[in-house]
This record gives sequence, C-alpha cells and structure tokens, in this order.
Amino acid sequence: MAPVSTQHILKISCPATSGIVAAVTTYLADHECYISELAQFDDEFTGRFFLRAVFRFNNGCVGDTGALRQGFEDVAVPFDMDWKLFEASQPPRVLLMVSKFDHCLTDLLYRHQKGELDMDITAIVSNHLDLRHMAERQGIRFVYLPVTKETKAEQEIALMKIVDETKTDLVVLARYMQILSDNLCKQLAGRAINIHHSFLPGFKGAKPYHQAYARGVKLIGATAHYVTSDLDEGPIIEQEVQRVDHAYLPEDLVAIGRDTETVALSKALKYHLEHRVFINCDKTVILP
Repeated sequence: MAPVSTQHILKISCPATSGIVAAVTTYLADHECYISELAQFDDEFTGRFFLRAVFRFNNGCVGDTGALRQGFEDVAVPFDMDWKLFEASQPPRVLLMVSKFDHCLTDLLYRHQKGELDMDITAIVSNHLDLRHMAERQGIRFVYLPVTKETKAEQEIALMKIVDETKTDLVVLARYMQILSDNLCKQLAGRAINIHHSFLPGFKGAKPYHQAYARGVKLIGATAHYVTSDLDEGPIIEQEVQRVDHAYLPEDLVAIGRDTETVALSKALKYHLEHRVFINCDKTVILP
C-alpha cells in the first residue's frame, strides 16, 4: 500500500441515481488514479447516495491534485454532488473544549500521542482552570474563557475568533459543561462533536448516575453526536453501552460512565478525522 502521504480521500453525497459510481471511478482511472478503498450507501428513505473513495496516483505518475479537483466539477455538476477532496497527509485541525472532568481529555491526548488519532490540536479551551496543567504538560495552547450569563455572548465571540485564527476544522466538546447558544451551534454546524451520557432525556441535571442508581438502571451508555441547537439531540455518530445490575453502587456507575464516554467520543472523533461520516438529515452515515 502507498504511504499515507500519497493518498487522497474523496467524499460524495448526492441524489441517488444510476451511473454515479461509474462516473467517479472512470474519472479517477482516466486521470491515472488507483482506488485502494471504495465504500458506498444508498439511503432509500432519504433518496441520498453516499460514497467514500481512497485513492493515489499510479506509480510513476506525477499527479496534479489541483487539476484533478478542478476537473471533477464536470462529473459533480450533472449529479448535483456535494463533494470534498482531502489529502490524507494533512490531518484535520482540532480544538478541544473542557470544563472540570478530565477523563475524556486524558483519553484523547493519550490516543493522539500514540498515533491513534491523526489530528493537529490547535488549542484547549476551558471555562475553568482545573485542567490547565494538562495542556501545559503537553505543550498545547490553553485558553481560559470563563462564562457567566453576562459574558456568554462575548466569550462565544472570542471562541469563534480562536477557531478562525487557528483555522480549526473541528471542535470537540470533551465534557465541556456549558450550553452553546443557537448562534454558535449554527456557526459550528457539522464541525463540533459533543459527548454525553445516554440517560437523556431520562435523568437530566446534576448527578445523573446517582439518579440512575436510584431507579435501578440496567444499562449504562454514552452518545457522541454533532452539536445542534437542539440540546443533546444532534446527529448521532457513535454510542457505547455496558450492562450493570443491582450490585453496582453509584460510584461504580460513574466509573463505568467514564469508560463509555471516552470510548464513544474517541471512536466518533476517529470516524470524523478519517472523513467517514456523512450527515444525512437528522442522522449520520458512517462508511467503512
């Protein structure tokens, strides 16, 4: 297999019709491209077609990505395609947001350090100072944006300024315990991921795991989803679940909750970083 630096990823969504795959693969073949991965899905309910292709230029061919991109418009327009072409050698730029809980941030930093999550971390933003040491230890820029009812709008403007200045592609709310405004959600549509426990809407507010213990729950879960103005109801990317029983104490449920949250968030982030996720109305399509 070719080195990752020579690979490109093509994402396409469009109205479902015949001839899409043939048009795409023929175009790539005619431009000296070798397709190493190809996945597709046809949603019969929404009438949308989704395709992800990983390809490289043939050995000995001096490929022109710019010309390839420009010429693909002739293929895309007749099919009304929404499409993006990515270079695998350019990892997405990710901004992490946290509050006081450190388990998701710890997990993401560890996976990034081990090479499991191919991303450039542009900054860690928090409304508290509790986790500042974690950013400094990793040599990552830490930005403190305390939020009150009076300063919320101002701080969200400051956040978007950081996103724009750092050319951040994705914002990850790694247990950031502050509700984003509708305006900010719209600005970050499709490029912000959140994680929360899967008790919602059952156990809202403080200490959900203690509420769950009192009700004798039998499953602990977590949901990672794209952020929308509908609180915790955005398109779901990944979910994790673990069975429990009456013998588990509240602190046991909290510990299991931490595990499910870290796994769900890291998987969702990896899918996004690898350009596998397509938003399909209120849900997602994740191609292998």
